[in-house]
Amino acid sequence: MNTAAKIADPRVMTVEVTDDEIIAHLVDGRTISVPLVWSWRLASATGKQRQHWEILGDGEGVRWPDIDEDISVEGMLHGMPAHRPRGPQDG
Repeated sequence: MNTAAKIADPRVMTVEVTDDEIIAHLVDGRTISVPLVWSWRLASATGKQRQHWEILGDGEGVRWPDIDEDISVEGMLHGMPAHRPRGPQDG
């Protein structure tokens, strides 16, 4: 594996969830954010649930165990919002 590519892999150092955004601070100094509504679980969560997060693996994502939500750095960078599951009435 190319060492330069390994260093450039985006990894989360810490995360914040505001009333409007999910903000990830990366180990390489970048800060990325996406709208909170991209995660319907986080948007519906309490403030306490939003603040209880864990870093996944080597920083490739973040997990909120209280609400069973995982968000990857790649998903945030590439604009991949979570979709609400379809209910039985939806087909």
